[in-house]
Amino acid sequence: MSTPASSTSGSGTTVGALTALYPLLSGLSATARQRIETEGRLLDVPAGTRLFDEHQPCTGFPFVLSGQVKVAKASASGRELPLYRVHAGETCVISSACLLGHNDYNAYGVAETPLKLLVLPAALFEQLLAEPDFRRFVFGLFSERVADLMQLVEAIAFHRLDQRLASLLLGHGKTLHTTHQQLADELGSVREIVTRLLKSFADQGLVSLGRNQIDILDAAGLRGIAAEKK
Repeated sequence: MSTPASSTSGSGTTVGALTALYPLLSGLSATARQRIETEGRLLDVPAGTRLFDEHQPCTGFPFVLSGQVKVAKASASGRELPLYRVHAGETCVISSACLLGHNDYNAYGVAETPLKLLVLPAALFEQLLAEPDFRRFVFGLFSERVADLMQLVEAIAFHRLDQRLASLLLGHGKTLHTTHQQLADELGSVREIVTRLLKSFADQGLVSLGRNQIDILDAAGLRGIAAEKK
């Protein structure tokens, strides 16, 4: 992970803050805890910062202490498909896969909000795998993220775009402040198709469209579309 951000070495409260968010690590040995304190880097990262890019080597293993990271795959044409988001108490499975396989990144990550990260050097990550609690944490992460990615594959392969859009609009309250392009990016689609679907929803009285704003008029109707079978 390469981040143009302010950084400091681990402080005396680093391990305590880390295990509060990542309780599976509470059983680390005293030696491991001391190395995290002395070798881990605390980073304050502004929103919008590109944390890593495709074809870059991974140089560290990040723990998110606060904020949110989006991990996405980009196409040559500029379209993107969000793969998952990393919140406080989680970490990035692509980073761990790159470190374990000694491969470059095959996606990119961006700070969607201001972040506070603790980044372990690659060498320390590899050595910590000898710790049972750390090893369980890393492979438990793989299990969770694979399940999330399988749900994404299922949605793309088996759900119509109007179903996915209806589902995306739900659960954010009565008003969404977003653009058609942002929705298209979330769905891995193009703006023109999303705009056409939104206009169809508006014609059905499900939503009202404004500038960078979508008002939900009929949430039950949107849930009906989201739940339709092929």
